[in-house]
Amino acid sequence: MSRITLLSAPVLALSLGGCVASTLVDVATAPVRAAGKVADWATTSQDEADRERGREIREREERLGELQRDYAELEQECVEGDDDACREAVAVRQEMDELIPTIPVEPTEDD
Repeated sequence: MSRITLLSAPVLALSLGGCVASTLVDVATAPVRAAGKVADWATTSQDEADRERGREIREREERLGELQRDYAELEQECVEGDDDACREAVAVRQEMDELIPTIPVEPTEDD
């Protein structure tokens, strides 16, 4: 054997040993990392839950605004004698009454 081969053999063995050890660590920790990813995908963070709740509240507020505009228009038509508008106004008001309790009230500065 040449002198270079004899000198490089221990260095090569040590470097390969590190690769093998690193691979063993990677293989051993892979299930733990995979379980962590699954847990992240399966659970909703508090931040995500807060954003979703805010979105739902904004959608309800927008719907209430639409209903209020429709109700005002129908109420005016009802006063002018349109019986169909009166019936529609009652239905719109019922939907508003169901929706209002689901919208949180913002605290005032006095509170």
